[in-house]
Amino acid sequence: MVTVLARGLPRSVYVLQTGILLNAFGNGAANPFLLLYLHEVRGIPLAVAGLASAVAAASALAASLASGALADRIGGRLTLVFGLALSTAAFALYPLVREGWHAVVLAGLGGAGVGTWLTGQSALLAKLVGPEQRPLAFAQQRVFANVGLGLGGAAGGLLVTTSDPETFTALFLLNAATFLVFAAFVLRIDEPAQPGSAAQASGSYRVALRDRPFLGLLAVNFVFVAAAVSLFVGLFPVYAKQEAGVDEDAIGLLFLFNSVLIVAAQVRVAAAQAGRRRMSALARMGVLFAAAWLLVLAAGLVAGDAAPLVVLIAAVVAFSLAECLYDSVQGPLTADLAPNELTGRYMALSGFSWQLGFIVGPAVGAAVLGVEPHALWVGAAAACALAAIGSLALEPSLPERVRRTPGRLRSSAPPRPSRAAPSSR
Repeated sequence: MVTVLARGLPRSVYVLQTGILLNAFGNGAANPFLLLYLHEVRGIPLAVAGLASAVAAASALAASLASGALADRIGGRLTLVFGLALSTAAFALYPLVREGWHAVVLAGLGGAGVGTWLTGQSALLAKLVGPEQRPLAFAQQRVFANVGLGLGGAAGGLLVTTSDPETFTALFLLNAATFLVFAAFVLRIDEPAQPGSAAQASGSYRVALRDRPFLGLLAVNFVFVAAAVSLFVGLFPVYAKQEAGVDEDAIGLLFLFNSVLIVAAQVRVAAAQAGRRRMSALARMGVLFAAAWLLVLAAGLVAGDAAPLVVLIAAVVAFSLAECLYDSVQGPLTADLAPNELTGRYMALSGFSWQLGFIVGPAVGAAVLGVEPHALWVGAAAACALAAIGSLALEPSLPERVRRTPGRLRSSAPPRPSRAAPSSR
């Protein structure tokens, strides 16, 4: 029986995933309370605290691209450790923040760390397993990260209080410590040797940017992130409270329910995807996202005390299943499309499209929400449906070898032969 742990993966993957869980615990504990700390504990104006958040996002965006090239040169393992070192420094220094510019500088440092270690983490995981194992490995990564984030968020909420700045100091130092522990786990992993010549590994992004099917995948990914994932995290709670009349406790339980569903279903969904068409899975994901947003819209329109919450529960179920499909396809497909010597760059561009979606989606969505709350979910559902159609239209341009998720899991897989990505397929 498939459980939340995928069987048959190399030991190095389990070591990495354990480190990911600990790292997610620290991030889940600290990140939700960072703006609260800057504004209410250190007295930094909200506008400046918001600027620090924007700087962190921009820094992560730039670092994701720079770290892709770095991962192809020195490997995902060392790139991951370097990013963790940057994040450690940022959170270790947050207790010293007294001025707005302190927060902006540390936000830039922390964002660079996130962009770097996320790229290194993805590149390393892609190298530790062969194509047949990637769907389950990436699915398991999502499970470990969700468990860590959920436990961390609960622990952070119990630990901090704005009346005692020392509680935030303890929280930030805890997060810094989890970065260091994660680095210790990573350093225990032997990364497979990088095939290809040094000249190939030091090449530019031009090869990836000439890969038209991959660019199509990035475009579809951007739409799904901007129109679905980013809105769930940022704007769904606002609508649920203001239009559906659901209180904060219920909203928190909806997010907990989302995490529980992903933990329970993610690996099972990945296993069920074996042998199936990947772009059809992304299309089904788009339909589920669209259905979730139409249910959210309905929750703001139906009458009754309990009815809106019941409808929102149904929306979270659809959304969670869509997320499970996403993690079963997007990361493994990106890694399978990449030439072996350019895995870092391909994973970095995928991460770039994700982070760009998280910048554009909430910005546009918040503007629409402020003018006409119900229209946001109609537009988002339409965007997801169009992206689903785009996924199916993209399939014929993909190489035949990557169109389906590998159909069986082996305990080990031979290394991929290096190949040069053609300018078109």
